[in-house]
Amino acid sequence: MALFDKETEEKLNDLIEKAYDAEKGFKKVAENVDNPRLKTFFLNKSRVRSGYVNELTDTLRKSGMEVTERDGSWSGSLHRAWIDTKAFFSMDNDESMLEEVRNGEKTAIEDYNDILDNYELNPTVRALLLKQKSEIQASYNKADYLEGIQ
Repeated sequence: MALFDKETEEKLNDLIEKAYDAEKGFKKVAENVDNPRLKTFFLNKSRVRSGYVNELTDTLRKSGMEVTERDGSWSGSLHRAWIDTKAFFSMDNDESMLEEVRNGEKTAIEDYNDILDNYELNPTVRALLLKQKSEIQASYNKADYLEGIQ
């Protein structure tokens, strides 16, 4: 018997892929800002998202779920290209990069809420997703804060 139904497994695998996309995206944003404080913030967020990928993958495998090996999505690659384009044409590059981060974090929070609210999860997976969502919310709030002090 499968631990999760097929649709839940797909959603969880998508969440891992999006975390991988976010890891790459934060690295890309760090390349496009001048402010050392923002650069450090984005590189740290990239490391955190790498940790999310590992945590989710390990927890799901230990729970008996088959995790699909992927290296990011087409839409994630497209978004990173958009970040480069926006950085090239933006007059206030740091502010536009913060805007991209806020948009991405808001979408990530919505993705976590969707899974947490609409899919049956075991307590271990639910606790992990709640922890990660809380950290993403804090990152979203920090991005707003950083915009005000740059």
